[in-house]
Amino acid sequence: MKNIIHAVIPVAGFGTRMLPLSKSVPKELLPLGNRPAIHYVVEEAIAAGIKHIVLVGHAQKSAIENYFDINAELDTQLRHKGKDELADSLNWLPEDVTVSMIRQGKALGLGHAVLAARPIIGEHDFAVLLPDVVLDPYTTDMSVDNLAFMIDAFANDGHSQILVETVADEDVHKYGIAQLSQASRDIDDNTNSNSSFKVAGFVEKPSLADAPSNLAVVGRYVFSNQIFDYLAQTTASVGGEIQLTDAIDALISESGVNVTTMRGDSYDAGDMRSYMQAFIYFAERQLADDK
Repeated sequence: MKNIIHAVIPVAGFGTRMLPLSKSVPKELLPLGNRPAIHYVVEEAIAAGIKHIVLVGHAQKSAIENYFDINAELDTQLRHKGKDELADSLNWLPEDVTVSMIRQGKALGLGHAVLAARPIIGEHDFAVLLPDVVLDPYTTDMSVDNLAFMIDAFANDGHSQILVETVADEDVHKYGIAQLSQASRDIDDNTNSNSSFKVAGFVEKPSLADAPSNLAVVGRYVFSNQIFDYLAQTTASVGGEIQLTDAIDALISESGVNVTTMRGDSYDAGDMRSYMQAFIYFAERQLADDK
């Protein structure tokens, strides 16, 4: 059994798509209803069995680390005023879950951000969760679906897993699109369920005519520790950045990688239009629960 208990969450980006909101507030701390977006991402990881979360950050984003720390002064004041329940709700991380932060140092892309976590992750296999993507916690069971399913699939066959979802034809050009292996091409990708199968590669933001499928990468990964070696050997390409997809291609050719079809819905909390839609959805759900 390959038990995954470590996760990397890259949070160093400035969030230019979310300006001016993200000028002084990290985009990961922008609210979805009554909680910041990254709160849901970390809850998802914990529900899937993750015990150690590594935030790969930037010097100007220490507020994210502070969010997961205990504010002793605030805690004392709340309890002094008899607001113990509110104080308890702020210290919501389970005692067996640790959050660490390491700085990326240089803005060299997602692949470099993941590699920056290597000194903390060490020789362990691990998950990666992109905080721009928030999965709907109201329509799925995070303890068994999506990331949890991927971790179990990895434990069963040892293949790294990448979450994908079906997107509309007009949106194909916005995403990395999965190219299925010959044996996987008959898979029904329209079912709202988790299913894991082999992938031949990925095409980054293709036109609809050139797209090998309509399965788009969602932003959840479960990797063999071997991905670190490939990232360390990957040279900078597009925009002078170290691309995670280049290391994934190497992993596919050497040991094989699977994609997992997503169950439920996802929201791009790093895009202004999608973020506003997500805020309304989460707020409405929470207001309904408060009635």
